[in-house]
Amino acid sequence: MKTEVNPKDTIRAKAFELWMTSPMPMVTLTKTFDVSNLIKVSRKSGMKFNALLCWCIGKAATQMEEFYLLPEQGKLYRFDNIAVNVIVNNCKGGINSCDIPYTEDLATFVDSYNALTTQVMEKCESSFLEDYMILGTSAMVQTELDSIVNQYTDKFCNPMVMWGKYRKGWFKTTLPISFQFHHVQMDGGHGAMFLELLQREIKFNS
Repeated sequence: MKTEVNPKDTIRAKAFELWMTSPMPMVTLTKTFDVSNLIKVSRKSGMKFNALLCWCIGKAATQMEEFYLLPEQGKLYRFDNIAVNVIVNNCKGGINSCDIPYTEDLATFVDSYNALTTQVMEKCESSFLEDYMILGTSAMVQTELDSIVNQYTDKFCNPMVMWGKYRKGWFKTTLPISFQFHHVQMDGGHGAMFLELLQREIKFNS
């Protein structure tokens, strides 16, 4: 469920006052992750690497209250649930968006990921969940990337996690991940905490 709230009654009251009217309110942090174990799980289980990573992203986000609040068009909203959005290459050579509801059960999430992205790919139609806080992702695996900065626009204030191709080393596989968020939703310290939680989930749940 999506509910409008009074910013003064939330943990982001001061941030809303300071940053809601800022012309460039987005913040981007980049961290290099050790994804070695996630690669092993993907190969052993047959689950797609990106599906596993999206599940870890959703699980890390659900541990922080800030992710359930989102500014939109000058207002602040609270959400009950989180979904992870992925960009799908469709069968006509274009791209579409696909929202996947997060669930703590990994197998259920991966099943939804596979079914929904396949549907979007075949129909060439985006699939959206209106009442979920959407955590966007974008995987540009055609090349290795050090960092990604998305467009800064008031049309899309949702947090965004982005990455390129992972890097194989002698002893571990690494992946730089960029995390972009609206300053009303969280501060830099919260963003850094999310990245730490994400690394923990990647290691612990793999």
